[in-house]
Amino acid sequence: MRCASYCTGHAYDLDSIFQAYRSRANSAHIYDEAVFLSMGSEHTMCVFAYGAVVFWGYTLTEERDALVTFSPFLKSPLEKIQEDTFIYEYGTETIIDEEEDRIILQSEDPLLKLSLSYGLSQSAKLSAFEYDVDETIQQTRHLPAELAEKGKISLSRKKISQHIGKLFRQKNLINLESFALDTPEFFWKRPRYEPFYQLSVEFLDIQVRLNILNSKLNVVHELYEILSDELKHAHSS
Repeated sequence: MRCASYCTGHAYDLDSIFQAYRSRANSAHIYDEAVFLSMGSEHTMCVFAYGAVVFWGYTLTEERDALVTFSPFLKSPLEKIQEDTFIYEYGTETIIDEEEDRIILQSEDPLLKLSLSYGLSQSAKLSAFEYDVDETIQQTRHLPAELAEKGKISLSRKKISQHIGKLFRQKNLINLESFALDTPEFFWKRPRYEPFYQLSVEFLDIQVRLNILNSKLNVVHELYEILSDELKHAHSS
């Protein structure tokens, strides 16, 4: 069966989603930063406050249709949706086959799926951060070289200010949303489920990717300082 995780935007209004779907779902629960919706049979959705959704047992078409129905509750949609897909089945223990991207579940316990979904959703959120930072680096990578060759940047003060504003907004947004990549409060009250969350975190290399992202953020920060110095020089001139 198919499992898929998406990051679609900045944030979901969980209370509104819960109220809208509780009468339609076989089972609906709201937890820390998440809404769990069982729509019958294997159809399960986990919606997260930080703009991510994890589907269990849906087809690609059904997932896309569901994301459209969630769109009224989404704040600041992404220009490029981030998506990961996996295969899952049931077995004697909960493990993840990294070579085949296959998740084995030891039971149909809904909290087991939700625990794994926390890690899957964080990976999708991290992918959105990675994409934004990589785009920024690509779009502005010529500026340091230009400054080194010509001694100045061939941008107007307005353009430099816009670049600084964009870089600052991006860095600030990622720092403010770093909670989305921390161990969720859900497991403080349910510690026996945390190993399943950690299993997904390790499988998706979230900590390694987060360290790489922080290194890239340092590059962005250095670029911010270069542009800021250039703006000060242009102003004094």
